[in-house]
Amino acid sequence: MRMPRSLQQRLALSLGVLLTALWLGAAVVTAVLTRQAMEEVFDAALQETAQRILPLAVADVLAREDADPTQRLAQTREHDEILSYAVRDAQGRVLLLSHDADLAIFPPWRGAGFSQSPTHRFYSEETLQGSVRLTVAEPLAHRSGVGRDILMGLALPLLVVLPVALLAIVLGVRASLVPLRRFRDRLAARGARDLSPVPVDELPTEVAPVADTLNELLARLAAAFEAERSFAANAAHELRTPLAGAIAQAQRLQAETRDAAAQARAADIEATLKRLTRLSERLMQLARAEGGRLRLAFASDLRMVARILTDELARLAGAGRLTLALPPEPVMSDLDPDVFAILLRNLVENALRHGAEGAPIQITLTHEGVLTVANEGPVVPGDVLSRLVDRFERAGTQAEGSGLGLAIVHAIAQRIGRALVLHSPRPGLATGFEASLALPLTASGRAAQEGEAGR
Repeated sequence: MRMPRSLQQRLALSLGVLLTALWLGAAVVTAVLTRQAMEEVFDAALQETAQRILPLAVADVLAREDADPTQRLAQTREHDEILSYAVRDAQGRVLLLSHDADLAIFPPWRGAGFSQSPTHRFYSEETLQGSVRLTVAEPLAHRSGVGRDILMGLALPLLVVLPVALLAIVLGVRASLVPLRRFRDRLAARGARDLSPVPVDELPTEVAPVADTLNELLARLAAAFEAERSFAANAAHELRTPLAGAIAQAQRLQAETRDAAAQARAADIEATLKRLTRLSERLMQLARAEGGRLRLAFASDLRMVARILTDELARLAGAGRLTLALPPEPVMSDLDPDVFAILLRNLVENALRHGAEGAPIQITLTHEGVLTVANEGPVVPGDVLSRLVDRFERAGTQAEGSGLGLAIVHAIAQRIGRALVLHSPRPGLATGFEASLALPLTASGRAAQEGEAGR
């Protein structure tokens, strides 16, 4: 039989089986010892009965005047006769019988002491030099019945106590493993990016070293990731000034030279430097998404950020290219407005860069806090769609881009405990691309949402 994988079930099963086996063993030993003690008690009672009856039987026989030696005692009142006896002389003639005695069950005289037949236990005693012999008989069925009653008296409490004891074992093991389950739940509730130490309060000493080792590993991973993020952020930040200077020099070279070839080369240099600038900005955003604080202690209305950012991007995309749909009631969230701006900017720029040329882009923020950015364009295959959230994944497109936009959005979604949902084609259509993300709402935001739904 395979043991269960749960430690709690293993302990409960092992202790339950062990306790049951011990109790059954103890019950069997107790039954054997009780049966032996019971046999001794019955034999002592049988012997004492014979020794008390024999003098009375001798007095009765000696005082007789009747010629017929065989007499049977009369029954004074109705009762079950467990013990029966027969008094005989040396020649085997019956002198006296108990009122319910069956002479056929009494064996021939074999001397004083105990003997047994298939149905009865006997004790024999003699006196007057063997001229008066007494045999007392006890049915073995009586002894067996009393033995069964005693065993039932032992077994019935055991049948009640054993399930209670097993339940107590289960509850005891469960209570003992509460710290371990709490540790497991804390670890399971963490996001993929949460590498802070897990509290190890009241863990059993057998498991505490494992938890300490895990926390040390988390600390080393956090330090390694922090070093990686710091390097990316610092490198991107330090590159901004020299890149801006290099772009200015390239623009100045284009303005001062008269050589068309030199101007073309300077324009190429400027374009390359601008791509590097955008890449450095994306790297800074990715470092913020993976390591920065994303949620605040207060809430703000995300509609204002959505309006400002959409107006800014609309000036770059062209008039009428972006459409924004907002609910009439506030969308209150503790998400950092800067982080929300990073989300929205990357989704819109991804749609501008990879969507159909000149096609409108629809931006929607619902009162439930769901942000959706949809654009027209060719259908992205399913296997490619699942890879778009990877870093530097550009799905084979020739459009300019760093391949980090959706990776940044995906990293933020993981940090806030949400999922970035991608659809291609758009739901209900045959073409296009749609990205949606449910943002966290505060209690006031949810109350406004429920109030609107109740109208």
